[in-house]
Order: sequence, then structure tokens, then C-alpha cells
Amino acid sequence: MYSFVLGSGSLDAARAAAGAIESIAPARTSPSSALRLFVCMESKGYHAKKMNTAAPLLALAAAACFGSALVVTQFGLRHATPKAGATLSVSFTLIAWVALSPLMLEVRAWHAGALALFALVGLFYPAIVTLLTYESNRQLGPTLTGAVSCTAPLFAVVTAMIFLGERLTLPIAVGAAVIVCGLLLLTARAPLHARPGWRLVLPVTGALLRGIAQTLTKVALVLWPNPFAAALVGYATSAAVMWGADAAVSRGQARRMSWAGAFWFAAVGTLNGGAVLLMYHALNIGSVSVVSPIVATYPLFTLVFSAIFLRTEKLNVKSVIGVALAVLGVAVILNA
Repeated sequence: MYSFVLGSGSLDAARAAAGAIESIAPARTSPSSALRLFVCMESKGYHAKKMNTAAPLLALAAAACFGSALVVTQFGLRHATPKAGATLSVSFTLIAWVALSPLMLEVRAWHAGALALFALVGLFYPAIVTLLTYESNRQLGPTLTGAVSCTAPLFAVVTAMIFLGERLTLPIAVGAAVIVCGLLLLTARAPLHARPGWRLVLPVTGALLRGIAQTLTKVALVLWPNPFAAALVGYATSAAVMWGADAAVSRGQARRMSWAGAFWFAAVGTLNGGAVLLMYHALNIGSVSVVSPIVATYPLFTLVFSAIFLRTEKLNVKSVIGVALAVLGVAVILNA
């Protein structure tokens, strides 16, 4: 974990934040424990002496899983429709989490406020974000959708500074900016032939919600540091949303899903579920400003794995520069 030092003039701010936390969950949180929770956050005069290197590595592993899932999805789409595949993958992950919960879920230190935040995040991540991404791909195409999605770390960092009081150091800011620039080069592969207009709201909303989800999860993990609970509750809520959306949209429509498609989308669910759990572990021990930009590097892994397994990606000068920038940005953050 982090070690914290008290900055000058921050005690009153800490006490004020402790009172705010106590007011949220007075039945389970005393002023002294609320103050200790606040000290765990990098805010209002508290700062980490040294960054925990485990958090960036966990975030990088999460990015690898997210990137792999996109490649496996391409195999699944040969045997199933996108919405049916997304619903099955989320459902499979939820079943896996429920099966593992007797071994991995620790409820003795549960917190009502954290539980509510986990459920709130699950309403829109990954459920609504996935639906927005599919619709954005349909309306705008993958180029613009991918480029706008790269801005998610910016929303995450800004909301973390507002709600968590995280301090954005210069090396982390530079590293995050370099990563976003590299990802933009990787995803912006073709010129736009039409103005996006109002449809740009779709990918922007998806990026905004993805960023907010990371910040809210960090807040909840401060109250109840249990990444598995965050994943389990979030996926339970998301699965309910996906089932409802699938039932509403698919009325009268054929749902194509073969056994091969079920196998591939179960693998997608495994990879995405593992990625979310790794990301939540990273957020549990690290700051949003460090974890979010590194998790966003998943297109790097998609590019590499697509070139190996799908043979659909060809490296050009722009792609090489994009990869180099993203790797450089990660290296800067790791050495911050």
C-alpha cells in the first residue's frame, strides 16, 4: 500500500471530509474510522511518498486481457450476433463470479455505501458502455468510435481530481498525454467522409461513463477494499441491464448463436471479467490517474494479437509511432 504524510494546513480538510463520509454511512462509520478512510485517499494534503509499482503492472495485465478479448470477439462474431454475444459473455462472467464467491468474497467488513456504489457503476459499466459502443460503431464506424474512446482516461483523471482530490504530478500527466496521443494514432486509420453531428454524443458518452466508472469504483474501494465484491456486484447489475435490453430490442428478431459462438463468447467473458477484476485490484492499491491511462493501452495488445492470430493488421509508420508513444507513456508513468 501507500505511506502517507500530512501536508500543512490539511487537518481541517481531513476532518471535514471525515464528517462528509460519516454522513453518508453513519450507522457503520465513526468519525475516527472515517478520518482513517480519508487518509487512505491521495487528497487534501495527503500524498504518497512512493508509487506502488504493483498497480501499474496490474493495470497493464488488465489492458492485455481487454485487448485479447477484442480479438477473441472476432472469432465469436462469425457464429453469433453482437448483442447476443455481449449478453452471453456478461452472463457467463456473472455465473463464474457467483461460483467463486464462496472462496473469494469476504463480507465481514462490508460497507453499505460501497455496495451501493458498486451497483451504481454496474448500471452503466460494462452494460450501457457496451451498448453505446456497438451503436457508435454502427452509426459512426470503428475509426471515430475508437479514437473518441481513447479519451476515457482524461475523464477518469478529471473526475478523480474533483471527487477524490487526487494530485496529478507532472510525470503522470505527461505519461498519460503521451499514451492518449499514441492511441489516437493507432485508432484514427481513415479519414472521415461525413460529419458525425449529434452522433458524436454516443462515443463521448461511452468514454465519459468509462472514466466515471473508474473514479466511483475507487471511491467505493476506499470504503470497502474488496475488488472481487466490486466485480461481482457490478456484473450482477450489468447482466440485469443487458438481459432487459436484449429482451426489449430482440423482440421479433432472430438471435443467431451457435455452440461455437457460445464457446468463443464465454472466452470473451472470461477475458473481460479477468480484466475488470485486475483493474479493480489496481484501483484498490493505486490512483486513478495512474491506472486509467495504462488500462487504456489495450488497443496495443489488440493490434499485436490481431497481427498474430487474425492476420488482419498490418503495421505502417503511423502504427509504429503510435505503439512507440503508448509504450513510452507507460514507461514514464512506471518511473514516476
